[in-house]
Amino acid sequence: MKIKATLDRIPGGMMVVPLLLAALINTFAPGLLRIGNFTQALFVDGASTLIALFLLCAGTQINKRNIGVSLSKGVTLLGMKWIVGAAVGLIAIMLAGDKGLFIGLAPIAIIAAMTNSNGGMYMALVGQYGKADDKAAYSILALNDGPFLTMIALSVFGVMGFVDGLFSITSFISVLLPIVIGMVLGNLDPEMEKFLSKGSDMLIPFFAFALGMGIDLGKIIEGGLSGILLGVLTVLLTGGAGYLTFKFFKWNPIVGATEGSTAGNAVATPAAIAAASPAFAANMEIATVQVAASVVTTAVLLPIFVGFLAKRLKRKGKTKETNFL
Repeated sequence: MKIKATLDRIPGGMMVVPLLLAALINTFAPGLLRIGNFTQALFVDGASTLIALFLLCAGTQINKRNIGVSLSKGVTLLGMKWIVGAAVGLIAIMLAGDKGLFIGLAPIAIIAAMTNSNGGMYMALVGQYGKADDKAAYSILALNDGPFLTMIALSVFGVMGFVDGLFSITSFISVLLPIVIGMVLGNLDPEMEKFLSKGSDMLIPFFAFALGMGIDLGKIIEGGLSGILLGVLTVLLTGGAGYLTFKFFKWNPIVGATEGSTAGNAVATPAAIAAASPAFAANMEIATVQVAASVVTTAVLLPIFVGFLAKRLKRKGKTKETNFL
């Protein structure tokens, strides 16, 4: 039975198939794997640990001469994601109707969904389509976790003032440290680099499954068509902008497209913003369900979108091996 060969034929198969399988289980039989001990630790609660180990293994492949490239890619993606999300959010604020909605979407939901990306999704897709310095760029992308960049966008617009306590340097360091440890080990000992680098690809389906166990497909229904629309726009606009930006810099454009997602922690952003500014309290509930729907929609759609772009490049004879790596 050729399981791996079948997964390899599916766009992003090593990531999307385990993720969707887990999402189906979590939606229709959420208690099936929540039975404690090793089973739950690996298949339900293991995403953060597995991603941390993935980052360490990926870090061993970073040569000290290429650190600048990783930083450049991370800053570029972070800036692109914020600019697109903030711009679309500003348009929504300017054109919002009497109920404060733009084409049925709360502007705060647009900014929260589009400026915040799913780090696990990025790592899984980059693990398949990117290389070591693309994985290391995640240390910079971790800055868009939570409501911090959403608050910055709103502050720039003059809608509200900057609020302290939305970004933790400790959280940033905690993401960066596994990569740094791996990079030190890999540069000190080529044998350690060879040994640990084997782990990065193997870990992808496992943490993808664990990520899927945090997805409830019912959120798509709860968020309605507007939530699905937000997810589609997030994939197409931020993923498309990332693709074009990386193509402009002659980097692997597929990696740029992998930022077209919404992270699960973005669901809490509307409530955090509403707590800081009562002006957003009226649309807090609808914004929350729309962001939740975007999380699920992008988790399903982005791997398909990225796989489509990869196949399109391959048909043109521009594979990552020959043109970008």
